[in-house]
Amino acid sequence: MDETNNSNDTFDLGSTPTVDFDPFADDDDFADDETNAGDVTVATAEVPVGQQANPATQPSKPQSKVSAASGVNSEDSDDSADTDFDDSNAAESDNPLENAIGAAETKDVEKAKQSIYEKPPVFEYAGATENIEDPSQTFEELRIAKAADFPELDDGKRVKWTVEYGKKITKEVSDPKGMTIANMKSDIETSKEFMDALKKDKDKSPVCKIKPRVTAQSKGTVLAQSKDVVKAPSSSYKGVYTNMTDVDAAGKAISYLPAKDGKVYEVRNNPLGRFITPVIGCELLSDVRAGFIPAPNIPLIPMELIMKIIAFFRYLTCVGDENEALVNIYWDSESEEFVVDTPEQIVSKTSVHSNENPDYVSERYIHYMDVHSHNSMQAFFSHVDDKDEKATRLYTVIGRLNNYFPEIKTRISNGGKFHEIDPAEVFEHLSLPFPSEWSEKVSFRASHKAPSKDSGNKSSGSGDTYAANSRHISVGEDCNYPCNTCNPCNYPFNANEDNNPHWPLGFGRSCCKAGVYL
Repeated sequence: MDETNNSNDTFDLGSTPTVDFDPFADDDDFADDETNAGDVTVATAEVPVGQQANPATQPSKPQSKVSAASGVNSEDSDDSADTDFDDSNAAESDNPLENAIGAAETKDVEKAKQSIYEKPPVFEYAGATENIEDPSQTFEELRIAKAADFPELDDGKRVKWTVEYGKKITKEVSDPKGMTIANMKSDIETSKEFMDALKKDKDKSPVCKIKPRVTAQSKGTVLAQSKDVVKAPSSSYKGVYTNMTDVDAAGKAISYLPAKDGKVYEVRNNPLGRFITPVIGCELLSDVRAGFIPAPNIPLIPMELIMKIIAFFRYLTCVGDENEALVNIYWDSESEEFVVDTPEQIVSKTSVHSNENPDYVSERYIHYMDVHSHNSMQAFFSHVDDKDEKATRLYTVIGRLNNYFPEIKTRISNGGKFHEIDPAEVFEHLSLPFPSEWSEKVSFRASHKAPSKDSGNKSSGSGDTYAANSRHISVGEDCNYPCNTCNPCNYPFNANEDNNPHWPLGFGRSCCKAGVYL
């Protein structure tokens, strides 16, 4: 083999300068490259074997497209031409051909569309932004759902809808009652217009925004969405907070805030400013009722225990000057039962002064309830009681101890804030069995007719008679029957007997109105 051939056999392709290769070039471009190949000066610096440059990994250089350098045999040229081409590099080229970038972008767009399909549409209005989790609903159904938060959306005839998908696509919704959000989104995504917009837009992951617009008849549009509105940072546009600092930091369109005056306020932010009003009924807040819920391990106070307490109070009412008294009920956490203690006390008809029993000052005993008596007076909590009963526990007062059935009132103190509860919530019921045949002899009807004058008994003047076993309330007699419509019953008794109410026996819980027999 001659010297020339030896030179060709040992020629290093790595010493050839890297060139850009365009697989989308026309045949004429290749012909021009071959024609001008001899005019290109090629550096022949040697590169060690194993470190030859890979054309696919070298950075692009702004130079003319050339074929293999002079001196490279035809087999080497073919190898260079067969180098794998990454179409993504062509798409990223500073000056790609239109057909090449179109092919690359189409591939990227198809990938982008797959991820876009999975993105939920977004409701956006008056500073509120929220993902629509159920796109199967119609635009009209969405309007009805949002009208609770935005009352101006309540009238469907004044609401129009638009869908904004990226910067280029904006569509009006012609049939809000029939068109679902999912179908509208899908129609846009499968359109050529959307595909073309994705190719041209740098944002390959646009958001499908569902926007209502309220029209005020001839006055135009009100409360349209402003581009300057600060969007809520999360998918929910509502929140509950404990102070205004948190409201400002959250940036919600609608916030709920309990205040020192005991009210809950609704705070709304929109392009006009901040609006604050008291609110009743907020779906973000729990339904809460004042009251007492006993701990799971603490039962009702046994009836036997409360009967013993009543007997003790009744004894002190009947002896001497109708004195009051106090007992404390403790929960024994070890034996898991209630214990009654009568502390050392000095009493009178209107007061009790006592000292706590040191035997019950331990973690074993939980002070559950104070019970004091009001002798023959009504059961009520006095101003003195309010000042004394500040500890968080239960309190009961028992009055009318001169009657067969006394009065009982119970309340809770929640850090000095009081709320009366039904005694049946903490005391066992007075419940005894009775023969079943008693109830079998009782029948019911929707109403009870008023008594008549013709019966020979007292009447209401209505012409109907009341039963002979009805009871007449004597002049001056206390009305102790609880009423359904006027509780407590403070009927002003008149000296004229005929103006006093009558109750047929068994209907004592009816409202007492003169001349009315219920």
